[in-house]
Amino acid sequence: MTEEKKQADAEVGKGDAAPIPVEAKADEKAAGPAKAPETFRVVLGEKVGMTQVYTPAGELKAVTALRVGPCPVLGVKTKDGKDGYNAVVLGYGERREKNVNKADGGRFKKAGVKASRLVREFRVADAAGFEMGQWVTVQGRFASGDYVDVQATSKGKGFASTIKRWDFGGGRRTHGAQAEHRAPGSLTGRRSLGRVMPGKKMGGHMGQETITVQKVEVIEVDAANNTIYLNGSVPGARGSFVTIQETVKKLKKRKEAQKAKGPKKDKMGNIIQEGGKKGKK
Repeated sequence: MTEEKKQADAEVGKGDAAPIPVEAKADEKAAGPAKAPETFRVVLGEKVGMTQVYTPAGELKAVTALRVGPCPVLGVKTKDGKDGYNAVVLGYGERREKNVNKADGGRFKKAGVKASRLVREFRVADAAGFEMGQWVTVQGRFASGDYVDVQATSKGKGFASTIKRWDFGGGRRTHGAQAEHRAPGSLTGRRSLGRVMPGKKMGGHMGQETITVQKVEVIEVDAANNTIYLNGSVPGARGSFVTIQETVKKLKKRKEAQKAKGPKKDKMGNIIQEGGKKGKK
């Protein structure tokens, strides 16, 4: 093969595969990963701890800081597919590949993300717009003044007595009481039942349960640091996983419906003013 033919083949190869402009690569990098639809108001995270913040009105409130997202979309289930229902599978955090089984490893590899520590599935009305590899962030989903439902695992307290677990009063603390200060008392009647009924409040394992707190106000959202601040306390220890989603209470719609319906009235037709006082007809 002559030198002229080598140069001709090289020129043809350059023409077939045109190089990607540098500007296009920069734009693609600046755009970042694809985001899931913002109408999907659910995000996973972990509890950081509690602190205090001042509201714009000057009020000092105790808040819980939660580190949320970004959460990769690991799977999309559709009603028309083999699953028979619409759902979105989210992940959060990272874990070592050696701790991942082959089934989960294939799922993460298919989505093109690292192995997640937490995987949760959420039902949706319509799965259109969701794709594997998208990301769910707190930006654009929640804002200050919104209300959310938070689900987490409560702190484990080990074996607890009825006084701590069920708020029993205990026995008498007077003269003559022997070894009954923290006793639960009678468990059942020997003649009428003859056995302890299921569900009887007794001592046992306390805590380590899935707790859902509804109607929690969002005080502040720090999208740059993927942090959200919620009013008051949240179940769980520091570092425990939490699920945050739009509250099911629909407070704003209730207020709007009540305003359209008119003022509240009692049975006599009197207008009930704020504070529980009754006004004139």
